[in-house]
Amino acid sequence: MEFKYRNSRFVASSSAGFFLALALCCMTHGAAATGHWLTTWGCGPQLIEPRNLPPKPLANGTLRQFVHVTVGGKHLRVRLSNAYGTSPVTINSAHIALSTGAGSAGNGDINTATDKALLFGGAPLITIPPGAVVPSDPLDFDLPSLTDVAVSIFFGNISDTTISGHPGSRTTSFILPSNVVAAACMAGAARTAHWYIISGIDVLADTEGGAVVTLGDSITDGRGSTTDGNDRWPDDLARRLNSNPRTAEVAVVNMGIGGNGIFAGLGPAAVARFDRDVFSQSGARWLIVFEGVNDIGGASASGSAALTTKLIKAYTQFIAKAHARNILAYGATITPFGGSSYFSAAHEAARQTVNTWIRTNNLYDGVIDFDAAVRDSTALTNLLPAYNSGDGLHLNPTGYRAMADTINLTLFNH
Repeated sequence: MEFKYRNSRFVASSSAGFFLALALCCMTHGAAATGHWLTTWGCGPQLIEPRNLPPKPLANGTLRQFVHVTVGGKHLRVRLSNAYGTSPVTINSAHIALSTGAGSAGNGDINTATDKALLFGGAPLITIPPGAVVPSDPLDFDLPSLTDVAVSIFFGNISDTTISGHPGSRTTSFILPSNVVAAACMAGAARTAHWYIISGIDVLADTEGGAVVTLGDSITDGRGSTTDGNDRWPDDLARRLNSNPRTAEVAVVNMGIGGNGIFAGLGPAAVARFDRDVFSQSGARWLIVFEGVNDIGGASASGSAALTTKLIKAYTQFIAKAHARNILAYGATITPFGGSSYFSAAHEAARQTVNTWIRTNNLYDGVIDFDAAVRDSTALTNLLPAYNSGDGLHLNPTGYRAMADTINLTLFNH
């Protein structure tokens, strides 16, 4: 195990009330006075690209989406995002229920005994303006840890072309052209492996737990993992944390976006989305920064050396911002990409320069050496073959488990 712990800075519990619209109503429930909100699941929203738009219209139809929460609770709220929409989104009705665990092999099945309606300011209907993010009212709900839950939305008006969501869900969603939010299954539904509109679930925690935010690209988002399998490295980390008594109340919030970069790429660049995607997570106490490979892979040979300076400057800014919010920041080394389209001598030199800085700087509060955990010991520029998804860049579920296993859980003691 490669691990360095550098700093014993005390981190107080943070509710990170950065939600814009959420700030108006985040404490509307009396129970909130007895605990603190904690994001148990989240995804990085972006404008959905044309090829990832819903296969059927959402307007006047029901969309059922499944997410895998990390910590449980007795009260929750659901966050809905129209951050990138250019027109209002009308929610006629929304429900939440526990999944029966069928995944893509089933028909969007839920345990109807657990089904509950979400309300917004006491009403089932809400219209979300363009650019806004809204939470549901808090509700009583018995939510176990490490559980799949379904959020079913019956839409009114919603654009067919500018939709906020998360393309890399690696989770099957279901669409039917009617109001079936409380139906036991979605037989005959159109299917798609994307999330739309949903962006987070918070639980009311009565302990000193907190949330780990993983800022990353497609390797964090889980390309190469199993659809409906929840076997990305942040999923595996959540399971390890849950099984360890000292960290059982620590949530993991996956802010990976496929194709994302520090400065460019798909979705909002990390420098642009950092404040929103890190500080808007309730109870954020730890940050893992694992991003930069797409910037390196897309750089020209002549620009690779200059890029490393820019990357290190961005990491330094991320650390300073996290510390200003009393959040511990951990740096993760960039994993090998030999054999992929990104590989060149210049790009490998840039990766090594960045990784050397991550391992030796005195700014991060700790280092997670993913590179050392997954590289081939006889070909250090490559992933270990047993971990390679096939493209030389992304890992398979075995590789993602190795990444999670190399993380020292004492980083998250509280």
